[in-house]
Amino acid sequence: MKMFLVAIGKTDEKYIEEGIIKYISRIVHYTAFEMKVLPDVKNRRSLSFEQQKKTEREQIMALLQPGDELIMLDEQGQQYNSRAFSVMLEKKINTGVRRLFFVIGGPYGFSAELYERAQGKVSLSSLTFSHQMVRLIFLEQLYRAFTIMKGEPYHHD
Repeated sequence: MKMFLVAIGKTDEKYIEEGIIKYISRIVHYTAFEMKVLPDVKNRRSLSFEQQKKTEREQIMALLQPGDELIMLDEQGQQYNSRAFSVMLEKKINTGVRRLFFVIGGPYGFSAELYERAQGKVSLSSLTFSHQMVRLIFLEQLYRAFTIMKGEPYHHD
């Protein structure tokens, strides 16, 4: 299986970028992984929120192939503790999914069509985080999930 994290817009903060690089370098020891950063929508100020979400949807859909699974990181998604997230991820791996995409939406969320295409939604917390922080938090949790699956001493209950 190959996993992807898709995000809109580049990371501005150096400390976040350093953390992202750190966790990606750890994740690739467990699975094929790639982070795809899509460009911010051009002329954002002249577009409605719905037009922005449509443009972002088109960029995301262009990455997907038939049979790919899409899980949206969404505040209305299922919340997991770290062990339960690990179990969910292991089930996805064991079902033979070839490519699994986790997607962080833009500032106004996802389009209705993207929700329809998705196989699931995951919420990292009831709290609100910046989209840049979500990248780092999710990558750390993905790494943690793999260490749990392998019985490695990173996670402590």
